[in-house]
Amino acid sequence: MTVTSTKTAPFKFDNVGSFLRPVKLKAAREDFKNGEISQDELTQVENEVIENLIQKQKAAGLKAITDGEFRRSWWHLDFFWGLNGVEKVEAEQGYKFADVETRAETARLTGKISGDNHPFIEHFKFVQQFADDDVIARLTIPAPAQFLAELVRPENKAATEEFYPNEEDLLKDIANAYQTFIQELSAAGCTNLQIDDCTWGMIVDENFWKNMNDDFTVESLSQKNVNLNNAAIEGKPENLTITTHVCRGNYRSTWASSGAYDKVSDELFGKENVAGYYLEFDTERAGGFESLAKVSGDKQVVLGLISSKIPELEDKEEIKGRIEEAAKYISKDRLCLSPQCGFASTEEGNNLTEEEQWAKLQLVKEIAEEVWG
Repeated sequence: MTVTSTKTAPFKFDNVGSFLRPVKLKAAREDFKNGEISQDELTQVENEVIENLIQKQKAAGLKAITDGEFRRSWWHLDFFWGLNGVEKVEAEQGYKFADVETRAETARLTGKISGDNHPFIEHFKFVQQFADDDVIARLTIPAPAQFLAELVRPENKAATEEFYPNEEDLLKDIANAYQTFIQELSAAGCTNLQIDDCTWGMIVDENFWKNMNDDFTVESLSQKNVNLNNAAIEGKPENLTITTHVCRGNYRSTWASSGAYDKVSDELFGKENVAGYYLEFDTERAGGFESLAKVSGDKQVVLGLISSKIPELEDKEEIKGRIEEAAKYISKDRLCLSPQCGFASTEEGNNLTEEEQWAKLQLVKEIAEEVWG
């Protein structure tokens, strides 16, 4: 039996995007950092391991292939660094996760922002050559709201305000940069773009607000983020499906925030102009399924019920039961299944082996086939 599916994402058996980096790739990146190999030599290794990964994705039955984010160090910063007017800098401190602090790097403005000639276009073209009648090529990038969040970090705020004393101008240029990128990506043949967005996980987390001033509320920040994301994807090509992935942090198997979707469901599920949502639901930190009733129109929801953070396989019948529970609030026909996040949102990767990673995806496939046929 195979999962019935269309050529349009999301798919009943799906995946968020990133994969554990092979040892060969990690070694090559370290050699490049130490000046022992050239950029061309690193690219050759990247091409080789990405092609191998794509064949494994096809063999696993995935309908959307990615490069596993193998050319990136971070799920988000590498994209920001590729925009015009942005530079890579050392941060004062890393991002705070539950049990660890990340590497201390960030993206800071050096001028006005624009999105033309982004290096990710060529990255996508490499994957696109392996698309066929059965699979499409997908690109994942961080959300515009995530870029805004990076630019207003305390250590970046002065540079941001130097070039954008008026926030409206900043929001406009972020949206325009993304629109430019999306048009160029579509011209390269992309029909499926996934926008990864941790800002919603921040907004619903009580600890996030302890460090905020009184200028913001849950409602005002939610409205600002959804408006920015919508402005960035406005005017997208008709044949380009845009989805979004929402999580609460994923770094070396740890997490950054907690909170149910309820506080942001009106804006996120009701007003964001995407075709589907990849949602973290593997632990109680994400709350219940009640807010799925707010998902507007015919948008799809990919339930992230399988954890990419731990090697242990979930109980198949328990996952099926949770799908039935979610179906009380949204039609089962609009539901899909995936891991709750990527296996390596940063090059460090989560604490499981490549074999365990593929076993997780095999479990997702089996459940999807048994639930949807």
